[in-house]
Amino acid sequence: MAERVISVQVAYAGTDTPTVRCVDVAEGSTVLEAIEASGIAEAIPAGAIHPERLGIFSRRVSAGKVIEHGDRIEIYRPLLLDPMEARRKRAG
Repeated sequence: MAERVISVQVAYAGTDTPTVRCVDVAEGSTVLEAIEASGIAEAIPAGAIHPERLGIFSRRVSAGKVIEHGDRIEIYRPLLLDPMEARRKRAG
């Protein structure tokens, strides 16, 4: 029996321009496997992929989460400034 294939997007919103890759992976693949299959690691800054900064459609997920057809896997950048601190600076 043939292995089922699903299509997903892998996205990274860099400071200049977003990088989005569409990739077909085997059904039952994880977030990290889809990122590796997309080859996006070569197009984004080194060290940008961190297991604590991954999501699907704006919801944080673990690197081992099984993905579904049509998911958009997002690689988040680290925060440069805590949002609460930014509000305090604007208010002050």
